[in-house]
Amino acid sequence: MTSHRYNNALIFGLISTFLTGFGFTVISPVVPFMVQPFANAHSQALIVTALTAVYAACTFLSAPLFGLLSDRFGRKPILLLSLAGSTLGFLVFGMAHSIGMLFLGRVIDGLTAGNIVTLFAYFADFTDEENRTKIFGWIAASVGVGTISGPVLGGMLAHFGNSIPFYFGAAITALNMAYGFFFMPETLVQETTPAPLKLRELNPLAQLFTVFKMKQITPLLFAALLLWLPAGSLQAIISQFSLDRFSFQPVEIGLVFAIMGAQDILTQLIILPRVLNKLKTRYLLPLGVVSEWIGYVLLALSAWTGFWELFVVGMFIFAFGDSIFGTAFNSQLSLLASSKSQGKVQGGAQAIQSLTRVVGPLIGGELYILLGSSAPAILGVLLLICSFLVLKTHTTVKKGEILL
Repeated sequence: MTSHRYNNALIFGLISTFLTGFGFTVISPVVPFMVQPFANAHSQALIVTALTAVYAACTFLSAPLFGLLSDRFGRKPILLLSLAGSTLGFLVFGMAHSIGMLFLGRVIDGLTAGNIVTLFAYFADFTDEENRTKIFGWIAASVGVGTISGPVLGGMLAHFGNSIPFYFGAAITALNMAYGFFFMPETLVQETTPAPLKLRELNPLAQLFTVFKMKQITPLLFAALLLWLPAGSLQAIISQFSLDRFSFQPVEIGLVFAIMGAQDILTQLIILPRVLNKLKTRYLLPLGVVSEWIGYVLLALSAWTGFWELFVVGMFIFAFGDSIFGTAFNSQLSLLASSKSQGKVQGGAQAIQSLTRVVGPLIGGELYILLGSSAPAILGVLLLICSFLVLKTHTTVKKGEILL
């Protein structure tokens, strides 16, 4: 790839990953307030988490398909289709005048949410193995910038109406789609004519089974599943938790989400490069798990004590662990996959993460209602112990090899 085309690919990819963080978090501070007119106090938390679960369920159905299609037909058309779906989903959610329209907006966005899968494959196309962890760190930092700016801006825009953050998200997503259409180069090089698609390959469950049959990545995926399940629960309930436990309003809730973005930037640009000089990528995985575990402990303590300071510190430490683990996981996964199966493997991993974001929020919402506001964090404390033990037993050491 020429220097000019490489720069365009990098710019479009980083903008798209920025929008992944921004587009998701710009709406986070106002979701409970969008639901409020249509729900009573008892059901509000469950509906907020159900909206997250529905989005994740649709992502589960679409992500493996989008990854597979990007392997067959190229990254560009799939990324543009995904951006178009996100634009429409934002608009429908923003115009919602019923619970049904709120869910419809999330369904549309979720069914075309193959962007992150395709983006990982997209970056893997034009980066070598030596620089891949660094580039994936840039991706995480870009998501972090979006994550920190999205909720702050979303909380501010909510002063002009709860729907305004959604319209703003639609506008910037559409602008990036236009940029990609005119300037994004195709990064997938097809050496042979792709084989015809088989109906079985379009089944997300079949693709999951295929990925889990790859023995070299199974332990890594299982450890990630145990980590993603409580994370999905926490991230779905955090807005409601902030409102109920500390009486936070949209601006304060936006700042809570901004903590995660700030930590992503700090970790990827300052901490991670220094850590990589002393630790191999494989050691970052347990470091991420332990950090998230500490975060969950502090979040549970904040629920019991009512100290918002513990809550903020817990979110900061949790975000550090999430950032470290995510970068190390995606780097290891990309190294274990061949160039021809990047989309399939990344799609399978994303499908697993999507499943945890279906099950996790539903479990978290029920635990929140039945056992109290600390229950989702306690779930994280327990499951991350199991994830750490899996990583201690099965350690990824190099491409195509895991010590069992």
